[in-house]
Amino acid sequence: MQLDDIKTIGVVGAGQMGRGIGQVCATAGYQVLLVDVADPLLAQAISKIRAGLDRAVERGNVTPCKTADVLALIHPIAKMNRLHEAQVVIEAIPEDLARKQALFGDLHRTCQAHAILASNTSSISITKLAAATGRPDRVIGLHFMNPAPVMRLVEIVQGRETSEQTLHVALALARRLGKVPVVSKDVPGFIVNRVLMPMINEAVFALEEGVASAEDIDLAMATGANHPVGPLALADRIGLDTVLAICEVLYRDLADPKFRPCPLLHRYVEEGRLGRKAGRGFYVYEGSSERPETMSAKM
Repeated sequence: MQLDDIKTIGVVGAGQMGRGIGQVCATAGYQVLLVDVADPLLAQAISKIRAGLDRAVERGNVTPCKTADVLALIHPIAKMNRLHEAQVVIEAIPEDLARKQALFGDLHRTCQAHAILASNTSSISITKLAAATGRPDRVIGLHFMNPAPVMRLVEIVQGRETSEQTLHVALALARRLGKVPVVSKDVPGFIVNRVLMPMINEAVFALEEGVASAEDIDLAMATGANHPVGPLALADRIGLDTVLAICEVLYRDLADPKFRPCPLLHRYVEEGRLGRKAGRGFYVYEGSSERPETMSAKM
């Protein structure tokens, strides 16, 4: 397959990452099949995509006509059988190895024989996912950063049996989508999360130990290290459940105690304090406002 053969891209999972990836693909002019298990989830995803595009119009980044064009290219569907129309399918479901392997088995049976199957996983082995299919040479990682419509990077992860042709097409597709691709070996955390998650985890340890408040930890890193956002606010944006899942993969697969997830991170996830999507994490979110969770440094 060549880049110009790609006309339709399937995206499985209409959550935060899936809908963002779908928007990116549609903005680049591709037909997008956005798949999820229930119509209400799909309706919510389209609503959030529309809201994001409306905000872009208000900022002057997108024209109203472009918004209409993008929405017209996104087709929400609750059944996977139409994925047979896609030349590339990108999986964007939660970070659970068993669920992803089952999905990749289904995709292999559903999709065209020459279709490329990609995963947006942030930490799980592409080689393990490829083993659930009969086409490991056509399985690759396409790890978009969050939020996908804004962040420029895409990590391209080459599994043990991913072919050079699949890698070439993936790199070309990422560039066509307006992204900056980097190639990573299939190792836990790839590049970004191998470096980023220990920093976030250490910030959580600092909070748990009372070194400083959440607000001051973030302010220190934003102004002292010139980061655009502090590590705790970033964790809230990513989702604390996702942060914990990645940390656990790093800790388990690298067998190094320096990757041990902070107990406070475990506790917040158990309490449902998952960050922005739950309205509460290290900070409390009320509509568009945001304030530090004042009890965090004492817990």
